[in-house]
Amino acid sequence: MKITIYSTERCPYCVMLKRWLDEKSIEYTNYNVDQNPVAAQNMVRLSGQMGVPFSTVEYGDNKIEKIIGFDRAKFEAVFKNV
Repeated sequence: MKITIYSTERCPYCVMLKRWLDEKSIEYTNYNVDQNPVAAQNMVRLSGQMGVPFSTVEYGDNKIEKIIGFDRAKFEAVFKNV
């Protein structure tokens, strides 16, 4: 499983999401879309919107789950199945 987060430094929900994942020792790749225009374009292409945080969870079977915002219940459901 590979987790990718698109965030900004000033977004409180982005900070909360990354802190929550860190507390659970869950690895992720973070792209700061404020400083990385290519990542910002990729986020918009994948999500269809500009809001952060936006996350993708890539499973071994090439399935990709998209999560908009810090949806704790959705993240917990993802990790429950691991």
